Amino acid sequence: MHVRVVRFTDVSAERMQELLARVKEAGGPPPGVPSTGLTVLFDEQQGTAVVLQYFATAEDMDAGGKVFAAMDSAETPGARASVDACEVKVELEA
Repeated sequence: MHVRVVRFTDVSAERMQELLARVKEAGGPPPGVPSTGLTVLFDEQQGTAVVLQYFATAEDMDAGGKVFAAMDSAETPGARASVDACEVKVELEA
């Protein structure tokens, strides 16, 4: 499994609510994004968000990354601060 980890700054509660509404309304990833899952973390006090986008393969992650990179900044929760393309090595749950 691969995870694209995107960190955003300057995220307001209103902007986060708008993003979550769009995601729920869409019912799935944007066209061209072969994602297998999504996790959104939000720290309202700091105005930051971390978005975890899950993919089955590195190739799928690259394809999805191209779509997200071309996205208008108005469609994101805030200013994109960093993007990491990761392979999951260990995942534990209690």
